[in-house]
Amino acid sequence: MQVAVLPTSSIAKKALMAVTGAIWIGYLILHMWGNLHIFKGASEFNHYAEFLREVGEPVFSYAQVLWLIRIVIVAALAGHIWAAVALYNQARQARTTHYAVKRVVQANYAARFMRIGGVVIFLFVIFHLAHYTWGWVTPFDRADPYRNVVVGFSSPPIVLFYLLALASLGLHLFHGVWSMFQTLGVNSQRYDGFFRGMAVVVALGVPAGFATVPLAVLLGILN
Repeated sequence: MQVAVLPTSSIAKKALMAVTGAIWIGYLILHMWGNLHIFKGASEFNHYAEFLREVGEPVFSYAQVLWLIRIVIVAALAGHIWAAVALYNQARQARTTHYAVKRVVQANYAARFMRIGGVVIFLFVIFHLAHYTWGWVTPFDRADPYRNVVVGFSSPPIVLFYLLALASLGLHLFHGVWSMFQTLGVNSQRYDGFFRGMAVVVALGVPAGFATVPLAVLLGILN
């Protein structure tokens, strides 16, 4: 008997995208909140960075909970990308005819940007890891996370890249948050306005929260 490991129906794939997207939205909100500790000063921010490695002790070993979180978000990202690619390929295979006049509606624009924005965000995640986790981009001292952030965002081109990526994230979140509730069957005509409003708040608030740090460094507020 063959056991299906990955979902095969489009509904199941959309549900996988919704669940993995929800995991990442929760992670992004917590990550943004953590980043804002930097405005409390170097000592507080460095203490917070060390706390992330100590959380769970003595039940868990040093950095064990942090690694569990990393495994979950990497698995969620992989599942999200797989479902997106699978749905895209499934939609392409379903097109059996070509139209003489190609009509592009609002939904198509949203879907197209979700794919393009998703690629931009994925590349940004890789760059961000290289920048602040692996220390490959700018001078890096694992013992001083505050200084790493200040040095890392002292370059205008890097800050511009982050801001462009955050803009892509905002648009991705706006469509993704609303779609997530729609896919999971939580949304309805009665509550549609509420969920669209929530999508706007998340799509504006999360990128804006992240953007405050590089902008503060570039403007000399953090030094």
